[in-house]
Amino acid sequence: MKMVDFKRSALLIIDMEYSFLDSKSPLFVDFGYEIVPSIKKILNIYRKKKLPIIFVKREHRKSGIDIDKTRIKIFKKSKGLILENDKSSEIIDDLKPLKDEIIVIKRRWSSFFGTELDILLRRLKIKNLIITGIQTPNCIRATVYDALSLDYNVIVISDATASKTEEIQKNNLFDMENLGAKILTTDEITNILEKFKF
Repeated sequence: MKMVDFKRSALLIIDMEYSFLDSKSPLFVDFGYEIVPSIKKILNIYRKKKLPIIFVKREHRKSGIDIDKTRIKIFKKSKGLILENDKSSEIIDDLKPLKDEIIVIKRRWSSFFGTELDILLRRLKIKNLIITGIQTPNCIRATVYDALSLDYNVIVISDATASKTEEIQKNNLFDMENLGAKILTTDEITNILEKFKF
C-alpha cells in the first residue's frame, strides 16, 4: 500500500448510535457490537496521536419533516427512532466523544450530503479518510462514494464496519475496493499508525 500521510488523515466513526446497536430497536444491525473493540482500538491511537476524529450520527426532528422519503414508513413504525435530544440518537457509551471532538449531524445516508463535513475536512487540510461504523451497504458506502467523488483518499476498515450479514459485508467491501477505496483490517491500520512518525 502506498504510504498515507496520516498527519493529513481523519478518523470517521459513523452511526454508532443506540438506534442501531440496541437489540430491541427495529433498526438494530447484527454484528454491530462486534466492531466496537476494533473502532475503540483505532480511536485510542487517534486520540493518543492527537489526530482529527469526527463522529457522524443520524438524527431527525420529532415531526419527521426532515426524514428521507424512503424511510418514512420505518420512521412511523419505529415511532420516530433516531430523534434529536433522545437516547436513540446518542453515540454509545463505549465510543462516547470527548468534549472537544467533532460531531456531524446527518439526515441522509451519506455523511457529506447536506452537512458541513467537507468544509470541516478542508479546513483541517485532510486528504485521507479512515472509515469505520455501520452499516456498510448504506451509510458507509454512500459516504465512501461521496468521499471518492470529492477526491479524498479512502481507507475502509473491514472489521470496524458492519452489515446485517457477512455476505452483504463482503460484497460491499469488494465493490468499494473496485471503486478505489483501500480495504484494511484493524490490525493492519493500527500497525501502520504505530510505526508512522508524526
